[in-house]
Amino acid sequence: MHIQQQTAERHTLAVIVDNEPGILARIAGLFTARGYNIESLTVSEITEDKAVSRITIVTSASPPVLEQIVAQLDRLVPVHKVRDLTAEGDHVERELALVKVRGTGDHRIEALRLAEVYRARVVDATISSFVFEVTGGIDKIDKFVTLMSEVGLIEVARTGIVAISRGKDAA
Repeated sequence: MHIQQQTAERHTLAVIVDNEPGILARIAGLFTARGYNIESLTVSEITEDKAVSRITIVTSASPPVLEQIVAQLDRLVPVHKVRDLTAEGDHVERELALVKVRGTGDHRIEALRLAEVYRARVVDATISSFVFEVTGGIDKIDKFVTLMSEVGLIEVARTGIVAISRGKDAA
């Protein structure tokens, strides 16, 4: 018998849920109990009455495991809809990061120059440091953080991925 090992692929899931206490814990528990990893998790209310939330989950799994994850999420009572944005095709993904950098002398000038190239905004500045706000795809954020580590990176805070499908249909 030949067992075929399938490679894990990165997928972005959009999960529409009732905004009720414990739903996020139930979803995280579903992943934890089965040994699945959540690479990124963001949650936000999406209706005016705050009754419905959208959870964006980034995970890596083989196709059969991902199918199982989606099916199990879909079975949870407060879940309205689960969409695999990656499998559906074109979608937009963005992340926001706040990046604190030492900023003195030549390093200060270089940090500002790099920020301009990456379209990062200065949201706080002192005589000895900057906090930059940068948005974009994961690769852009990773590269910006790597470059800032060479000029004096102090701290990074990232939001996690938010994603939405292209076209006229909603999640």
